[in-house]
Amino acid sequence: MNNKFFIFSGFFLLSIASALSAAKDYSVSDYSEYQQAVEKLQPGDRVLLQDGVWRDVELVFAAVGTEQAPITLAAENPGKAVISGRSNLKLAGEHLVVRGLVFKNGYTPSDTVISFRTAKPESDSDYSTVAVNSRLTEVVIDDFSNPDRYETDYWVSIYGKNNRIDHNHFSFKRNKGVTMAVRLDTEHSRENNHVIEYNYFGPRPVLGSNGGETLRIGTSHYSLSDSLTTVANNYFEHCDGEVEIISNKSGKNVFRDNVFFESRGTLTLRHGNGNLVEGNAFIGNGVDHTGGIRVINADQVVKNNYMSGLTGSRFGGALVVMNGVPDSPINRYHQVKNSVISGNTLVNVERIIFGAGSDEERSAIPSNSRFTNNVVVNDSGESPFELHDSVKGIEFSGNKANFIVGDELSDGFEKVKGLASPQPDLPVKKEEVGVSWYPKYEKSDRFTINESVRVKPGTDTVLDAYAKISGAAELVLSEGEYHFSKTLLLDKPLVIRGAGKGKTRLTFARKSLVDLLNGSALRLQDVSISGVRAPDDKANAVIRSDSKPMNKNFSLELVGVEVIDLDINKDFDVIKLRKSTFADEVLVQDSSFANIKGSVLKLDSEKDDYGMYNAEYITVKNSSVNNATGSLMTVYRGGTDESTFGPHVHVDEVTVSSSPRADSQGNSILLHGVQRGLIENSHFDNSAPILVQHTVGGPVIRIEGNTYNHKPLYQVEDVVPGMESTFTADNNSFSE
Repeated sequence: MNNKFFIFSGFFLLSIASALSAAKDYSVSDYSEYQQAVEKLQPGDRVLLQDGVWRDVELVFAAVGTEQAPITLAAENPGKAVISGRSNLKLAGEHLVVRGLVFKNGYTPSDTVISFRTAKPESDSDYSTVAVNSRLTEVVIDDFSNPDRYETDYWVSIYGKNNRIDHNHFSFKRNKGVTMAVRLDTEHSRENNHVIEYNYFGPRPVLGSNGGETLRIGTSHYSLSDSLTTVANNYFEHCDGEVEIISNKSGKNVFRDNVFFESRGTLTLRHGNGNLVEGNAFIGNGVDHTGGIRVINADQVVKNNYMSGLTGSRFGGALVVMNGVPDSPINRYHQVKNSVISGNTLVNVERIIFGAGSDEERSAIPSNSRFTNNVVVNDSGESPFELHDSVKGIEFSGNKANFIVGDELSDGFEKVKGLASPQPDLPVKKEEVGVSWYPKYEKSDRFTINESVRVKPGTDTVLDAYAKISGAAELVLSEGEYHFSKTLLLDKPLVIRGAGKGKTRLTFARKSLVDLLNGSALRLQDVSISGVRAPDDKANAVIRSDSKPMNKNFSLELVGVEVIDLDINKDFDVIKLRKSTFADEVLVQDSSFANIKGSVLKLDSEKDDYGMYNAEYITVKNSSVNNATGSLMTVYRGGTDESTFGPHVHVDEVTVSSSPRADSQGNSILLHGVQRGLIENSHFDNSAPILVQHTVGGPVIRIEGNTYNHKPLYQVEDVVPGMESTFTADNNSFSE
């Protein structure tokens, strides 16, 4: 018996050795050579892409390897084969490995950059078009984004079974669509046992729309199916696309030992039952809208997670337990049932919410669930708990806190004086994930200046100076007039700094002074701008975003700026942001605007009512507007989607005079769908009222400490009847 075993083992090892010894390396230099090599592949073979740029290639990697002799597609030297242009990769077969490729400077012409499927299978028994038992490792996809921010694609679509995605680097997906998706649209891909581990998910900029998830497993349509996917030891850094960093939409998945660092939103158990969230760390460091875990559906287990410095609210809180919809359709909110939240530590978080989303539709409170042995520490001594509905279906026991919780929770908490919870070691470090040979994100100021150039007054001297700079720069202007015969087409960060209002004067001969293109950021400081030499034309603007879609967010700042004489026609705005363009920040400070035949900030181009908008943070401070026919600002975010955080508006110490006149049909400020707004310490003189239009979510709008001399100061409209809002108006004073 033993002899037979050893003889069999010997033959088995010899067969492996024979296969490996017969394996070939195919070093290929172009697409034609690649195609020829793929047709010959046998177990153990490798296709090696030579160093260089592989532009406009759609690679199909279809082959059948074995567990002992997988077939590999790799860069000949890791990171040196760069796939660019309109390119993608599809793989299908068994025991395949993809390693060491870099995707950058382009985008996919299809719906996916890397797909674990070449075509949808034609029968349940046919696995020839999907990848199984395969691996994607040490691959980089960096800013490989469609130029149109609202064109949808995925970076990685995972089909098949038993695939491993590990030690990859994904950063700066800028257009709509999930960064990585586990797809369950056929039986070939359900109960898949995929493992997603040790990947670096780098920055995902704010999208300003639904569709900015970093990872999604399943969809609502297949959410009652089990995926059996494990997501472990990954590092998510500044993944800010929308309110769901991870959108779980299937059953029996495991999320273990991941780090979410300063990322907006939550790991959301959106659909699907029986999932485990264990041992993860959510580090917010006080960054806006950082969140933790959102619980929906049945049989969920959330245990031994660490959450610190999280500021999120509503659906983006540190820990959120939702209400469900009775007899919910598959795509809405199923009731939380039989779920356990235990052994978690929450330190200095702003909100822990039970019954989130409670309304006429979402009326099914959690049932037969437990909240046990959790530790909650807040240095402020304030309770972060919010109860939006009854919690009678949740058992609270064995929990500890260093503050007094509300009466409804007190039986389940022990107040412990001096309770402390130091940050434990993170389950995975940034340097342990991704690839070693490609740099990870390091935070920097968008206006970090590489060079400073002095520019003399005259016609087009600024344009000439700008043409000579190669990176982020500062142009320093002296006293005098600077005329622009052409529009400054800005495609990099730029600071234009003058000698002061009334000293440095900018005029322009075209419809705009500056057009913001992809990659731009602009700070105008200490200058005066006059529209006196602008053409008598429609839709003029001092600064406007590109007429074409932009996938890179930008910043725009006016500090110490005077703008006058925009009255050559009836349509002349100061700042106008156009459709499919998005600003992370618009700041106006210490500035003045007079004689404007339009608005100061016109941020209302996304009127399709799909939840899109033009700017995340809009701030106007210590400034004035006088005699404008339009508004100080019009900000528009339409639709009822609940996936975004903004817009945010702050108006402080601003004087609005006859802008527009009180007897006009306009509004001094129009906020449509704004989620966070504060208008304070400002004076409204003979101006039309502020109009606040609530459309979605739980908007928090405050109008406080203002003075006005024409009634009303504000009007509030609920565009969606019955929605929750927290509008307040306090300490505003009227005088004739």
